[in-house]
Parts: sequence; structure tokens; C-alpha cells
Amino acid sequence: MPLQNRVTPFGRLQAVDSRGTVMGNRGCLHDGERRIVRNARGRRWIICRLAFRERQRTVMTPGRWTELFFLDDATALAAGHRPCAECRRPDFNAFRAAWFHHHPEDAGPVEQLDRRLHAERAAERHPRVACATLPDGAMVVIDEGAWLILGSWVLAWSHHGYTTRRPRPTGDVELLTPPSTVQVLTAGWQPAVHSSAHAA
Repeated sequence: MPLQNRVTPFGRLQAVDSRGTVMGNRGCLHDGERRIVRNARGRRWIICRLAFRERQRTVMTPGRWTELFFLDDATALAAGHRPCAECRRPDFNAFRAAWFHHHPEDAGPVEQLDRRLHAERAAERHPRVACATLPDGAMVVIDEGAWLILGSWVLAWSHHGYTTRRPRPTGDVELLTPPSTVQVLTAGWQPAVHSSAHAA
């Protein structure tokens, strides 16, 4: 049976046999039987590389942080994560610089960025925005599913890749990616997107 450590753009943890292209961390979420017992521990939700400096880990080792897996960066960003400052330092630096452009008051310890991102994750409702204004890499909710913005199209998300392609809506949509992260994407930070996005 697959472990419950695959993450949807809604931030939900599911047991799926698809690994994804990036890993993430929200702290230790599992018990000694490798069962998920909490959604997060702390406000630092990060996106990591699958491999870094030849480090070897046993997935969901008791007492250690829980390895989470995402289809791609766009999925992890929608779920409320941001690049890791260690294994993805160049991405983190660029993300942080774009973030500070919109939130200069967050300059200083990265905990201030994480605090704002946590507050946006915790919002009870997703804001509605004009779909035409959204940058590539953002995700929206359509028909209760997650859809990726890519050029003139929106692409339906799944754990295994992007499937259905539709023209980008002309009206307002429910925004899934946190608003501050959307500002980072608008400023030019480009998330890695699964290869299926270009074939859907």
C-alpha cells in the first residue's frame, strides 16, 4: 500500500502510487506506524529536491520529518509551500527577493515570510480574482478541481499529470495558490511544471 504522503494542490495528504517530481517538508506528521496523524507541525512548509548531496533517507522514519511528494513546483506552491533555503538556495533567494518586492515589511528573518504564508493558507475561503490577470504557474479551482494556468489555457491537475485542457476562463475564478505566492509568480519567478502540461 502506498504511504499517505502525496500532496494535492489543496494541501491534502493522500495515499497514491505516483511519486511526483519534488519533495516537501512540514515537520513530522506521522507516528511510529508511518500513519499520518497531523496535517502540519509549524509554519515552515518547504519544497525540496528529490536528491541532494547524496543524502539517503528511509521514508517516514519514526520521529523524523515526513517526506511529502508533489507532482511539481506549481502543485507545491498551490498547497502553500515555498522553496527550501538549503537544497534549493538559488530558487529560494530569487523567490524571497520577489516576495520582498511586494512585502518589504517582511524583510529580515524568513520566519516573517512563513508567517504571512501561513496566514494565507489558513484563510477559510479562497479569493475570487480575474483569471485573465493570473500568471503562468498559478492554480485555480474550477468544478471543484485544481487547474493550472498556462498561457491561454487551464489544465486539469491529477497526481499522475495534467489531463484536460480548456481555454482560460474570461471571468473571475477561485484562486488556489496563495495570493502572495501569485505576486512572486507575477514578478517573474518560474516554478517547474510537470512535462505533461506541455502534452495535455
